[in-house]
Amino acid sequence: MKAYSDALSLYVGFLETEKGINPSTLNGACFCAVNIEEWLVWLMESRTCSSETCNNRLASLRAFLKYLGGRDISYLHLSQGASQIERRKAHAKKVTGMSKKAVSALLEAPDPTTKAGRRDIALMVVMYSTAARIDEILSMKVEQLHLDVDKPNIIVIGKRGKIRTLYLLPKAMAHLRAYIKDSHGATPNPSSFVFYSRNTGPAGKMSQKAVNKQLRKHAQAARSVCGEVPTDIHAHQLRHAKASHWLDDGMNIVQISFLLGHAQLQTTMVYLDITTEQEAKALATLEDDNDKSTPKKWRNADGSLSMFCGVRAMKR
Repeated sequence: MKAYSDALSLYVGFLETEKGINPSTLNGACFCAVNIEEWLVWLMESRTCSSETCNNRLASLRAFLKYLGGRDISYLHLSQGASQIERRKAHAKKVTGMSKKAVSALLEAPDPTTKAGRRDIALMVVMYSTAARIDEILSMKVEQLHLDVDKPNIIVIGKRGKIRTLYLLPKAMAHLRAYIKDSHGATPNPSSFVFYSRNTGPAGKMSQKAVNKQLRKHAQAARSVCGEVPTDIHAHQLRHAKASHWLDDGMNIVQISFLLGHAQLQTTMVYLDITTEQEAKALATLEDDNDKSTPKKWRNADGSLSMFCGVRAMKR
């Protein structure tokens, strides 16, 4: 909501200071595509906003114009015009990796004698061991935990409502079980958030901002033991680190992709920053000993298009 409000404030400010618009001259034409394009340039040049920030501002303004068009059809063309504006090219920020040694030091940093420390240990262990997205973990409720079964697991709901079952190793299960008893009591409410906000209680989930604040505090302490722990750590690094460690340990790349909740294998390749050479090695993990002795059908033996596409050659 704040981002939405900020975008509108900036656009109105732009109209007033750069276009000389005042309350008596404000009209629908002020929100034309040409003005929005100029506004984006102004954001980058005058306010030194990044491409990512400009794209976020544009998305908020589009949402406003879509709402406006829904209320009054005469303004619908403004929403359509804004939707045609291309987003600024933004380079994805590379996630800084973490070694196994750094992760180990981080997990040992919280004080296990305090309730907050035990919560942080459980949270970090679950985050790392499952490589789930931080929002998937924080949105998880008690009813999504299955700890008293043959294969303990948690159910997470990912992007576009996709459901995944993630199995827990003994260490993660032990910490999670102890945390539930410690913070939710003997009979936890199934609808309570597993990791909840201290301010709202079990009815409100812990915020990502609060998680990152705790991570940075523990990272500072962990650096005295291991200098490889990043000081500017954030929750996503634990997910990225686990995925990288799975790959280093020889796990099947398709299985890693599934565990991460990626819809396409290529997303996992880009996510892990796998080079062309590394990609061949990663895909090799899909083969078992029998597969390795089988001729590869995807190898274009005679260089023809028909062979490449796997169809019969056309009669000439």
